[in-house]
Amino acid sequence: MLVVPLVYAGYLSLFESKLIGGEVFAGFANYVRALQDSAFLASIGRMGVFFIIQVPIMLGIALFLALALDSGRARGSKGIRLLVFMPYAVPAVVATLMWGYLYGPDFGPIAQIARSVGWGTPEFLTPENILGSMMNIVTWEFIGYNMIILYAALRSIPTELYEAAELDGAGQFRVAWSVKIPAIRPAILLTVIFSVIGTFQLFSEPSLLNAIAPDAITNSFTPNYYAYNIAFINQELNYAAAIAFLIGIVIAVVSYIVQLSAQQRERRERGIR
Repeated sequence: MLVVPLVYAGYLSLFESKLIGGEVFAGFANYVRALQDSAFLASIGRMGVFFIIQVPIMLGIALFLALALDSGRARGSKGIRLLVFMPYAVPAVVATLMWGYLYGPDFGPIAQIARSVGWGTPEFLTPENILGSMMNIVTWEFIGYNMIILYAALRSIPTELYEAAELDGAGQFRVAWSVKIPAIRPAILLTVIFSVIGTFQLFSEPSLLNAIAPDAITNSFTPNYYAYNIAFINQELNYAAAIAFLIGIVIAVVSYIVQLSAQQRERRERGIR
């Protein structure tokens, strides 16, 4: 189920389909073409910006909520955990359609409220703002998922560490900064790697927003969406397979850089100690 499709996609990426001659061996020509494709490179850069801005905000909010719930000071913590996690249970298609309705300049409730108070019509679906609007959708969807991972990691920290910190006079903020966050770094790293994978695989959000804002969402807005359009709209399966493999390579490289930087930071801190 995993290896066979990968091998077949790799096989397809090494061929080209020509009107005369049919399938012919092309070697790495499709990969060279992709690396020179401005639309593909722009989609990678766009998702790079998405990752740099959206992921820290999403994980920062998720970490804050996890720490607040773990502190025991939040009333009704079970209900709060459920409410925060609920957006993740909503399918991405439904979430995108819902936010597309909210963003709507003509019928959306946000635009109607803004006009009623004299603020004009918010432009969430313009080419300048669409990336930020998509960041909001993804953040809303995945804060709860990341919060649960971080909260579970916090619950596994030995209570002896908290007791020792409290005996030293550490307050809640100091305990969170010096004990809790360092103890759950592996979980934080895991959420970052998951976010890398999710960012470069975005598909449902751009594909659905394209119907609402075709001027803002192009067919190459994200790498995954571009590969889909190349394969099933342009009928260039070989080229799409090469793009898919390059997306996988980008994800692997970025994930490795994130993991390596975390390991180097941990080594430096151990050296200082």
